[in-house]
Amino acid sequence: MLFGRQKTAMIDQSDALPGRADRPYAVGTTHAVLGTPIEGPYPAGLEIAYFGLGCFWGAEKAFWQLPGVYSTAAGYMGGYTPNPTYEEVCSARTGHTEAVQVVYDPAKTSYEALLKAFWEGHDPSQENRQGNDIGTQYRSAIYWTTEEQHQEALASKDAFQPNLSAAGYGEIKTELAPAGTFYFAEAYHQQYLHKVPNGYCPSHGTGVSCPIGVARA
Repeated sequence: MLFGRQKTAMIDQSDALPGRADRPYAVGTTHAVLGTPIEGPYPAGLEIAYFGLGCFWGAEKAFWQLPGVYSTAAGYMGGYTPNPTYEEVCSARTGHTEAVQVVYDPAKTSYEALLKAFWEGHDPSQENRQGNDIGTQYRSAIYWTTEEQHQEALASKDAFQPNLSAAGYGEIKTELAPAGTFYFAEAYHQQYLHKVPNGYCPSHGTGVSCPIGVARA
C-alpha cells in the first residue's frame, strides 16, 4: 500500500488537489464474491453504511463476509478533491481516507452488528494510521447517513471505550461525520483479496470485544 508516503497532517481544503469533473477510471459492475451490483441500483429496503478502518482491501473483505450484507465496495471518502485517484489519495493531498461502502439488509442484520465489526476490526486509538500504514488516508472513520446511524455510532463508541481502556489502549481517535460523497475506487481495488488471495492484509484488530451488535435471524 505505497509504504513510503507517510503523511500524518490533514491537509487544508485550500491546499487540496483540484481533482476533476469525471471519474478517470473504471470501477466494474458486479461484486466478485457476492454477485451483486457494486454501484447499484440496489433493491428497495436496503441501507448503506460507510466505514474507514485502515487499508480498504482487508476492511472490505471483513464486511462482505458478514451475514445480511448485500454488497460492498472500496473507495475514498471524507476529503475535498472530487474524483480522486488512488495515487492522489495516497499523497495525502486530497483529504480522503480509504473507506468501505456496505450495503446491507436491515431485516437480516443491524447497523449495530456492522459497528461491532468495525470497532473490533482495527485499532481506533491510532490516529492517522493503522500499524505500518501511516497517513491520513488510513484514519479511522464512521460516516453516517441518518441521524439514527449517528446516535448508534456515538453509543457504540461510548460502549467500546471502557473495554479498550481496560486493555491498555488510549482514547478513540475515530472521525465521526455525516456522509459526503463516496468515490468508488479503481476496479483492481474492488474485492482485491478475492482476486489476490495472498495479497497484503495485515490484522490491526486489538482483540478487544465491543459489547454491542447482534445479527438478526
